[in-house]
Amino acid sequence: MDNHFKNQDGVVKRKRITLMRKIIALFTLLIISFSTFAQAEQPQMADTMRSNGKIYVVVAVCLIILVGLIGYVFRIDRRLSKLEQKKD
Repeated sequence: MDNHFKNQDGVVKRKRITLMRKIIALFTLLIISFSTFAQAEQPQMADTMRSNGKIYVVVAVCLIILVGLIGYVFRIDRRLSKLEQKKD
């Protein structure tokens, strides 16, 4: 009989956790949607950089940083895989 009550307690906790996750997701989506309304006008800086051709430099630097981070993560993953194989 006690196991039945323990299982119900666990079910209630799981339901409460999933409800909290749904509420957090809802508020996150609401905040994101409000921030998109705030960006209705295009910033003047972007127009200036696009007209001068500097926007391509910014995009190139961002891509280089992204590729570097992805490469770093893959390298660490390979090293960890080798260490795990040595451990076994």
